[in-house]
Amino acid sequence: MIQLTVRVIPRASRRGIAGIRDGALLVRLQSPPVENAANQELIELLAKAFGTAKRDVAIVEGSRSRLKRIAISGIDPHRAQTILQSLG
Repeated sequence: MIQLTVRVIPRASRRGIAGIRDGALLVRLQSPPVENAANQELIELLAKAFGTAKRDVAIVEGSRSRLKRIAISGIDPHRAQTILQSLG
């Protein structure tokens, strides 16, 4: 299991991972932060990026904040580091 700090930008024109900024993974989401829509989009996007199932991605802290702590289980830390380097 790994844990990441993620900064989200809801209602962005494009969705995707925009690199690492100030020690946090910057993620642009098209969904608004209403009725958990942005959190669900974030989970889907991170699961796809790290090659895991959506059930393996959890918001540990900050579910109502732009700055979140995310836990991803079922992934080797070395593989996660390689993925993060390719994203940043």
